[in-house]
Amino acid sequence: MPDNLRESQIGSLRPNYYSRVSNETSGNRRVHLGSAPLDSVLYTYLERMSTLNRVSQKSWSSLAWGLLFWGGGIVVFYSVFSYLQEKITKGQYGEEKKQFTYMQSLVLVQCLLNCLVAYVNKSRIRNVDTVPLHMYTVSSISYSLAMLFSNLALEYINYPTQVLGKSCKPIPILIAGVLFAHKSYHWRKYLYIVMIVCGMAIFLYKEKPGSHTKGFTFGQGEGFLVLSLCMDGITGAVQDRIRHYYHTEKWNMMFYMNLISSFILGSGALVTGEFVDFVSFVQTYPDVLVLMTAFAICGALGQCCIFHTVTEYGPLTCSIVTNLRKLFTVVASIIIFKHPYTTKDAIGAGIVFLALFFDAWDSKRQHHLSRKVVKE
Repeated sequence: MPDNLRESQIGSLRPNYYSRVSNETSGNRRVHLGSAPLDSVLYTYLERMSTLNRVSQKSWSSLAWGLLFWGGGIVVFYSVFSYLQEKITKGQYGEEKKQFTYMQSLVLVQCLLNCLVAYVNKSRIRNVDTVPLHMYTVSSISYSLAMLFSNLALEYINYPTQVLGKSCKPIPILIAGVLFAHKSYHWRKYLYIVMIVCGMAIFLYKEKPGSHTKGFTFGQGEGFLVLSLCMDGITGAVQDRIRHYYHTEKWNMMFYMNLISSFILGSGALVTGEFVDFVSFVQTYPDVLVLMTAFAICGALGQCCIFHTVTEYGPLTCSIVTNLRKLFTVVASIIIFKHPYTTKDAIGAGIVFLALFFDAWDSKRQHHLSRKVVKE
């Protein structure tokens, strides 16, 4: 899903080369620029400074209207994106009421549109990319599988459950950071993770059909969600390594990841024979191709709105907007597609979203504190 790329978008706005500062014996500070060329580093620095300067000179009303426009774009485009995704995967076509089951092809169309948008934007920016191909390949494999498993889950569960499940993405990212990157986190981060787990447990705890007993529902749909979250964790770990040790730019990362993902998904669809069946399905029901195109366009435009919101207003604002978007799409999905829900479900979902908001706010606070320490 598009949300799978948001972490890389936010991270890529930090210094990509991650200059490492060490103290010499004289006490002077020396900056290591890694493998990034000096002119590229200076250009990137000046470009970011000009962006911050431009934002600081804007009036409050201009910033407010801009946030309303770009933040509204995130909500609108991804809300339509979510509606089309559920309509495509849950819809019934023709008199035989056939269902769309060609998830590799669906994700392939999405990746191709994202790749095109990224190519157009990256061609306008001067930058140097030092990321090895194998790093992009590993990240692309996990990225494409995360989207594929997420869409496959919709064949077995409703959309609100899928959105809420994917909101647990901080869990695998934290685990991957501890296991593979040897990171340490503040105790509050673990508290938010516990809140997310408790919220999901409340949401999944339901009365079993045909009986008066209650228990946790965990089937194929939930299994695909877990696999998708695992892939998100791997993607986050690889992208974190890319940001630390190599120089890249957000549009470059988006382009190469979607290009390689398109090749992987296209090859998979051809080898498994899905592509032939997909073409036959589209020829029989051409309306689905229109829905898929609109679905991919909304996803790509939503990505552009996310990039601009992060650049102009920061990761915290973007995180709050995207979480509000998820909450809005869950409510809209329940109303439009008439999904059953209970007060218990609302409480569980509320705990999850509350934890996400707290996590976003605390991350911003920790970022400010770390910058203050570096300046001192």
